[in-house]
Amino acid sequence: MNVKDSLNQALKDAMKAEDDVAKRTLRMVRAAIKNAEIDGGRPLEEDEVLRILQKEVKSRRETIAEAQKIGRSDIIEDAQAEIAVLERFLPQTLSSDGLEAIVRAAITEAGATSLADMGKVMRLVMPKVQGQADGRQVNEIVRHLLGKA
Repeated sequence: MNVKDSLNQALKDAMKAEDDVAKRTLRMVRAAIKNAEIDGGRPLEEDEVLRILQKEVKSRRETIAEAQKIGRSDIIEDAQAEIAVLERFLPQTLSSDGLEAIVRAAITEAGATSLADMGKVMRLVMPKVQGQADGRQVNEIVRHLLGKA
């Protein structure tokens, strides 16, 4: 079952269970996917749907950060509940060690020796970890490893 079908089934299940958070979150994600399909004029591929899910999770994490600044625990709780719903549809995230191993292999493959080669390494790493790691986390590991080189 692809991700879009899983989202549709989960929405049906949430409606039966009267789970308001899941219903709201899944409807928003489905709308974002539908808008992207309309904009593109074609159905989205699986990786494009996953990118939309990641974007939605990232948006909610940013909401949490802003809500923490102003002390709004209600907003934080809502966003965390929505993230939990969305993460069910994302691939398992890579561990720090697994991500570091991929970055080390990319550094070797690119022949990178300094931070000036960071772009080369990032271009090799990002397609491999799409949907399994945050770009900011990859960036930090690449900077750290190239800084030591």
